Amino acid sequence: MAVPPSAQSLIAEHEALYSQRAAGIKQSAVRDVFELSLDASLVSLAGGNPYLQSLPLKKLGDIAQRIITEQGPVALQYGSGLGTEELRLQILEVMAAEGIDNVSVDDVVITNGSQSAQDMACKVFCDPGDTVLCEDPTYVGALNTFEAYQVKAAAVLTDAQGIVPEALAERIQSLRAAGERVKFLYTIPNFNNPSGITLAAHRRQQVVEICRAAGVLILEDNPYGMLRYDGEPAPTLRSLDPENVIYMGSFSKILSPGLRIGWAAVPSHLFRRFYLAGEAVALCPPTLNQMIISAYLREHDWKGQIESYCQLYASRRDAMFAALEKYLPAGISYTRPEGGFFIWLTLPEGIDTYQLLQEGVQAGVIFIPGAAFSPGNPLSHTLRLAFCAVDEDTIDEGVKRLSKLLERKLEVLSN
Repeated sequence: MAVPPSAQSLIAEHEALYSQRAAGIKQSAVRDVFELSLDASLVSLAGGNPYLQSLPLKKLGDIAQRIITEQGPVALQYGSGLGTEELRLQILEVMAAEGIDNVSVDDVVITNGSQSAQDMACKVFCDPGDTVLCEDPTYVGALNTFEAYQVKAAAVLTDAQGIVPEALAERIQSLRAAGERVKFLYTIPNFNNPSGITLAAHRRQQVVEICRAAGVLILEDNPYGMLRYDGEPAPTLRSLDPENVIYMGSFSKILSPGLRIGWAAVPSHLFRRFYLAGEAVALCPPTLNQMIISAYLREHDWKGQIESYCQLYASRRDAMFAALEKYLPAGISYTRPEGGFFIWLTLPEGIDTYQLLQEGVQAGVIFIPGAAFSPGNPLSHTLRLAFCAVDEDTIDEGVKRLSKLLERKLEVLSN
């Protein structure tokens, strides 16, 4: 629709009001593809959405109704900026299930998802022009937060076992030698989004010691840690160093993303400023949602629910492995995650997966182009597949459609 001349001058005036920070705010590729996934004619292997149909929805509905009926004046009122004490105590139990027993309730603040905790960390620790370290690839939401705060994201070398400790130490040293102010390492050590790679157990102590010695904080983002299907769990970074690690957890993957409840376990000496940074924006996390989660944790076998999720997702992951083995043309590699939601494909150079996505829409299948997750040189010949939200038959069909598309692209490259 054409903009009338009278409005054009006003638009120009308002654009002049934008802050420098606003220029770095953009919609992520994940959200762009999410809109495409609403088309029922497409097989979506894009979204990292938990399969909520397996939840006890009737029980959750009854819980919500009971809370509003019996405790409405509390549930619908403003609450503490820290979150409810009951949920914070229950979060200690959730973390204990992952081997974290060095956290006090006074170290826990409820956040609006772990995304909010990332925002709080940038607000507290980063000035424009500062540098943070991260894996490559890494979570696109974190990259968007760094951009919004005018923070530079510097990639650390990773391999099939996660961050390479020696490369981490060298990266910190070289950045500081160049005058960069390195504030923290942001890492998803368990089943990285998007690569699915897990930081090897024998490297974790090294990573912790390198960052402690260099005066670099660690932000440990762990939304998938309890969704392990194979192998042995590794210790969390928080359990290895409670004084230098801010641990970020979430109920989005183990319960519901729509409730928008996560948390941060913050070292005591950093807690007050971290908490106040969140309170200044959100005032308080939603009380009703916290009370629903607390009742769910009290009244439902939440550990059994996670076990059911693990069985379901393991079956879907294995179905995707089988389909990739069956249909994928030669010359394409992929990760084999032990948990989480994602598999990462690396295609021959020369295939731009942003362009491939447009052709994928025509072929009836969608995914996330890998460049969206790169803090450095765009990984244009990579892509992310998600297996969590679709059944085995749909996964098979989606991989078949994608593979046929890739076969055609490889034929063009070879000619």
